[in-house]
Amino acid sequence: MRETPEELDQLQSLLDSSLSGSTAHLRSIVEGRTITAPQLTGVLTGMCTLALSTVTAKGEPRISGADGHFLHGRWHFGTARNAAKARHLAARLAASVAHLRGEDLGVFTHGTVEELNPENARTTADWQELLAYLRNFYDDDAFDWNREVVRRRVG
Repeated sequence: MRETPEELDQLQSLLDSSLSGSTAHLRSIVEGRTITAPQLTGVLTGMCTLALSTVTAKGEPRISGADGHFLHGRWHFGTARNAAKARHLAARLAASVAHLRGEDLGVFTHGTVEELNPENARTTADWQELLAYLRNFYDDDAFDWNREVVRRRVG
């Protein structure tokens, strides 16, 4: 768990507002089966396979897999800079991600993505921290992290 108390509070608020704004049908399915922000961050460790949904220029949905890391209460994921989903997200920042573990856990996130390591612009303030985490997790020499892979977050 890498979340600060403030990040956990923000995540808990998001979880609560999401549940309260859901349909009666969804609430009937998850009633008594939800978990708290600290519990969620304790479960979502390491790499979690995500189903990442983007939209084409024609407005057609596309879904593909991505390595997801839940850090600081948000999903972080990457892809090759020349991948179709990278082009979709560069042009249209809206995305949905889902992480499912059978019938036991479903985490669904919708929002605007943020690029963390733009190729020809300044990286985000926390990029070096994230880069150190990724290099440790995957292998320091696995990629040219700035040229080959674009990292984004949503949440």
